[in-house]
Amino acid sequence: MTRKRTALLCAAALLLSTAPLLAGTAGAADASAAGAGRGSDCAASADPARGQARVVQDAVRKAGRDLKLQAVVARVTENGRDVWTGALGTSMTSVPARPDMRFRAGSVGISYMGTILLQLADEKRISLDDPISRWLPEVPYAHRITLRMLGSTTSGFQDYVKNPAFQAALLAHPFQHWTPEEVLRYANLRTLLYRPGTNISYSHANFVLLGEALQRITHTRLDHLLEQRIYRPLGLRATSNGYTPEIPTPVLHAFTSARGTYEESTFWNPSWTTAPGAVITQDVCDLARSGEGIGSGRTLTRQGYRTLLNPGTIGLGKKTTRCPLCFPQTRAAHFGMSVIVVNGWIIQNPSFLGYAAIMAYLPARHLTIAVSATDTPATPATVPNPATNVAEAISQRLVPSNPLTLGPF
Repeated sequence: MTRKRTALLCAAALLLSTAPLLAGTAGAADASAAGAGRGSDCAASADPARGQARVVQDAVRKAGRDLKLQAVVARVTENGRDVWTGALGTSMTSVPARPDMRFRAGSVGISYMGTILLQLADEKRISLDDPISRWLPEVPYAHRITLRMLGSTTSGFQDYVKNPAFQAALLAHPFQHWTPEEVLRYANLRTLLYRPGTNISYSHANFVLLGEALQRITHTRLDHLLEQRIYRPLGLRATSNGYTPEIPTPVLHAFTSARGTYEESTFWNPSWTTAPGAVITQDVCDLARSGEGIGSGRTLTRQGYRTLLNPGTIGLGKKTTRCPLCFPQTRAAHFGMSVIVVNGWIIQNPSFLGYAAIMAYLPARHLTIAVSATDTPATPATVPNPATNVAEAISQRLVPSNPLTLGPF
């Protein structure tokens, strides 16, 4: 398996399209109705671009050319106002990419779940240090693992996405629908990487379990929770969960060489990637709104926002024989509550077998950068998430004193 193929499989989660652990499955029409009904208002900025808009446009164009990308869709805002929104390249042959096209953005859904967890703590409905045994008694070590550990990915659970057997099954059957029970078997939950709360390692299993815990805490289906607590408050008009691989139109198509041949992956089944109900698609304007809304803590108290930025992960992280991917979490670069924090930037960077995206927010400047990108066969295999490279190029032009970087992430 190539470095890029492994990175695509192991990227900070994208989506899931299956039913809750012990609950029924919602119908596809019901799952997509809310997002489809709101309608997108995402349009390109006026041409010709001038000033900062031209700076952003030139950075996007150069990065897209250097990385040999199929399409790049981007939006930059400052203080909530549009700096530049646009799309370069094609969605598929002879079909120009557009800003209102929807793409998979799964780990953005993880940031939504982390924010909802913090909202519930703000409301005193739960304590972050409650053991998950209150709601998930069937999970191994549930009495020792807390809600905080799920959201900050410090539980010690293994990541099923890094399991070679899972990777082989996924690439052999990319259209297969996965249930939470099926993916969690590959996480070997009874074999922890470390004592809960004493180290940190990214694991998709944490967020599959967090989604189910949120449903049981609130007695509300997860897709409905996201609609009520995230989409409406943040004004998201083109974001929706899917219980099938369907994507609401218009669609940004994706292609990948993960199986050795360059092929379309747009409708490969994303049900393995995170909790059912948080398997989202959205357009770049909603990606930018999410970056600003989550990154500014708009729906949280001051205490909740402080916990978003540091749930206790700073100071954790030590590589061990059992956990070779554990690494030190510093004040400058660490995992927060379902977000990445690097040099003041608050980030999520979903990647899914041909799709790549990033949302990044810099509170000191009230600056948001949102990018979605798709590959060509010539896109360098050493670039696991080209949208991140595009965003970094934009930031270098706009904030040369503190450009975006993902550091060790």
